[in-house]
Amino acid sequence: MTTESQSLCTRSMQAPSSHHRRAWCPSFKLREVASMYCTMVAIFFIILVAALQGTAPSENHFPYKVPLDPEGILELSWNISYTEEVICFQLLIKELKYGVIFGMSDRGEFDNADLVVLWSDGKNSYFGDDTVHLVYGFLDEPFPSLEAINTSAIQKGLQRVQLLKPNISKPTLPPDLEDMEITAPDIIIPNQETTYWCYIKELPDHFSRHHIVMYEPIITKGNEALVHHMEVFQCAAEIEKVPHFNGTCDSKMKPEKLNHCRHVLAAWALGAKPFYYPEEAGLPFGGPGSSKYLRLEVHYHNPLELKGVHDSSGLRLYYTSMLRPFDAGIMELGLVYTPVMAIPPKETDFILTGYCTDKCTKLALPQSGIHIFASQLHTHLTGRKVITVLAREGRVTEIVNRDNHYSPHFQEIRKLKKIVTVLPGDVLITSCTYNTEDRKLATVGGFSITEEMCVNYIHYYPQTQLELCKSAVDPGYLQKYFHLINSFNNEDNGNYSNSSVKEQFASVSWNSFSRDVLKSLYDFAPISMHCNKSSAIRFPGEWERQPLPKIKMGLKEVTPQCQTIPGLSPASPALVNIDGKKG
Repeated sequence: MTTESQSLCTRSMQAPSSHHRRAWCPSFKLREVASMYCTMVAIFFIILVAALQGTAPSENHFPYKVPLDPEGILELSWNISYTEEVICFQLLIKELKYGVIFGMSDRGEFDNADLVVLWSDGKNSYFGDDTVHLVYGFLDEPFPSLEAINTSAIQKGLQRVQLLKPNISKPTLPPDLEDMEITAPDIIIPNQETTYWCYIKELPDHFSRHHIVMYEPIITKGNEALVHHMEVFQCAAEIEKVPHFNGTCDSKMKPEKLNHCRHVLAAWALGAKPFYYPEEAGLPFGGPGSSKYLRLEVHYHNPLELKGVHDSSGLRLYYTSMLRPFDAGIMELGLVYTPVMAIPPKETDFILTGYCTDKCTKLALPQSGIHIFASQLHTHLTGRKVITVLAREGRVTEIVNRDNHYSPHFQEIRKLKKIVTVLPGDVLITSCTYNTEDRKLATVGGFSITEEMCVNYIHYYPQTQLELCKSAVDPGYLQKYFHLINSFNNEDNGNYSNSSVKEQFASVSWNSFSRDVLKSLYDFAPISMHCNKSSAIRFPGEWERQPLPKIKMGLKEVTPQCQTIPGLSPASPALVNIDGKKG
């Protein structure tokens, strides 16, 4: 097989012209599982085999792109048409041997993945689709047929990316725009698969109040496939002095005060474009009541464990002194960081839910409400799905954000396709689904990466005093659960109440009864509501043993409208002989 350009396409769109390229038009439908809505869309698919140098089309054709493999051999770019419900992919390959595999997978595995395969038997070249994390593989030897390809024996990998970017025009930027770069100071990326690097940056003295109106990534050239996601946090204003630090975030040398740097200013993940605030709002930083200390956190994904790689990646903040009409705010929804919310071991899809109740929104939100324009979902290692919905007058009316294929290793602030307005008296419900199949003990809520969280950081305007609207099960009812389980299992619980909640969960004998009762407890027991100001002080009122919001009806799920491929059974791959002969 040569490295001349090859193209396969559907629908009416055409690939950039090339006199080497020949086109075939079978009709493909692939499940788009990287989107927040898990929508079934008609796919316009292109495979373009070309050198990365010199033959790539203009970025206007494919505005979104992401390197797939750590060495940068494969680069995926794409475009979206919401009106035609079409995604156009382009795959650029530096060196093609005997073929390539590309597809979409639920969690990054090759089993049961939707794959398209370009391969050669040494004489002729073929293309087929086999019956979504993006998955890829390299074929280093010829194969006589599609069935002969053993995906367990080839070089392969996965990449996480959000494909369905919102179709939002860029707002006009102010004339006095300034920028600030917050980057790692020429660090050497550790030769291990996963590293979180922390770096403290200090704002200039007497830095006045500004609005952040945009930010974008700065990626060291050559490290595009290693820098996975980055965040900039502002430290708590009450911490007068934060020690300077430059090292891994799990280092024993990391100062404790860095744990108080949690106010998100910017977040970027692989494949994301520059982030723009709406023209009517900006994120305030600087000035009185604002910390001068910022924490950069960079997640490096180095599966090949490359050594000696220098990096100075980070984020560039664009800000203005011409303050916009509204301050943007960031609010935490979901579950309180507490061990009373726990997931039993060996669970495949255990759900925990946190509430921002009507009582809190009535008290804390202005009469005209707030307007959510972006969202960042967050769990730790066992999180698999996250969703936040809005309920009004007892009925779920819309989805704020959802990711049915969530990965804790891929986190970004995502612009919503449309602004969601939350009025006083509305309820915001955040649910997270967890998988603990590989754990022997219960996973409790908490700050450690081995503990769990369920959070949605919503970005909204106008800013209010409400910074945290979260819940947890009432601790007293949880103790009743432990007492019931011990009695049922005839276990001695004489000193049980003196143990910590984490120790109590670790002592539970997990069987169908203890699991089902815990699920029921979380579904029906009263909650402790945290309706908090930025000072971590609750709004006035009674917030303990609050009843769960009564939701009468949920949203109806939209049935995917994907047509079957004419004349093709689900078990039969579509084959095309690229060299002109029938496959």
